[in-house]
Amino acid sequence: MQMDSAIHDPLSVPDAPACPPCSGPEGGERFRQRRWADQALQVLDRDARRSADTHLLRFEGHCLEGVDIYLKDESTHPTGSLKHRLARSLFLFGICNGQIREGVPLVEASSGSTAVSEAYFARLLGLPFYAVMTRTTSAEKIEDIERQGGLCHFVDDSGQVYAEAAALAERIGGIYVDQFTNAERVTDWRGNNNIAESIFQQMQGEPRNIPAWIVMGAGTGGTSATIGRYLRYRHYATRLCVADTERSVFYDAFMTGDRSLTRCDGSRIEGIGRPRVEPSFVPDVIDHMVRVPDAASIGTMRVLSRRLGRRVGPSTGTGFYALCRLAACMMERGEEGSLVTLLCDRGERYGKTYYDDAWVKAQGFDIAPFEKKVERFLDQGGAL
Repeated sequence: MQMDSAIHDPLSVPDAPACPPCSGPEGGERFRQRRWADQALQVLDRDARRSADTHLLRFEGHCLEGVDIYLKDESTHPTGSLKHRLARSLFLFGICNGQIREGVPLVEASSGSTAVSEAYFARLLGLPFYAVMTRTTSAEKIEDIERQGGLCHFVDDSGQVYAEAAALAERIGGIYVDQFTNAERVTDWRGNNNIAESIFQQMQGEPRNIPAWIVMGAGTGGTSATIGRYLRYRHYATRLCVADTERSVFYDAFMTGDRSLTRCDGSRIEGIGRPRVEPSFVPDVIDHMVRVPDAASIGTMRVLSRRLGRRVGPSTGTGFYALCRLAACMMERGEEGSLVTLLCDRGERYGKTYYDDAWVKAQGFDIAPFEKKVERFLDQGGAL
């Protein structure tokens, strides 16, 4: 009599149960977390529907013939900065991957703006949130994080935030969100209302509706990766310029190709510049980089604030100074075109630091020459 070979086949796999394990400790927990994830995504979706897109402002405070300047105003997000987009993408990514779950504490390494935005979304979902940051973070940003229900955990220098965030997450049984690794992968760079798609949609109908340049700073590198990929995907001739700070390794890594570069000190321009080459920094999608003196970032921030009639942050000054340098080169070559940069966050967060003359002087910054240069350039053109 022939026997059923499947019974004796050591490689055979038993048939799966007819029904999924809806009961029992494993099945019950998995289904409960799936229901929580569905509800969490609905919460984030409702929050997004209540929020409008950010404005694209045409900057009129200059006399540069043949050059149009636009500011993508990311400060109008509910949490006041460009990082609101990143935080939402990180949460969507974490929930859909099954990593962000009901009751699990979240930990992030952040100098401020990302932590403010992540604390906002954690509060929406009822999750504990801890931000690991340097002690030099502005008091205003710390207050913003705590106002959103987040807890601040301090380290002495920026190079410690990564290891301490991972260690803290392990100690409390939480998840290290890790913006610096995940920023470039959590956003759909092909569209889906990312910042690049939003800029080009809002530029439709403008006299020079395809920008010659988009200019921005780099913190994680995630936003520049999204914009650079989108430009290539949509076949735009627009070039991407990333402005770096003095105490940062991004520029040197871009110029040399060496991703192992590190520094012992940290950036003095909050929100951008890093002491190591972050995993989310993708230099191959960047067309040009410039290093902007920190004093120029602060001086330009003040000039732009006066001309807009509202305060902007120092990273906005970094990007705008680089934009002015590109505009000067275009005008010298007789080129015309539009340039776009980001208004990254609200300047009110820096009243006790970058807008405080005594604080600026104590840091050793001489910003007056840069203020004069930028004022003169916006009024008269010429070299910068």
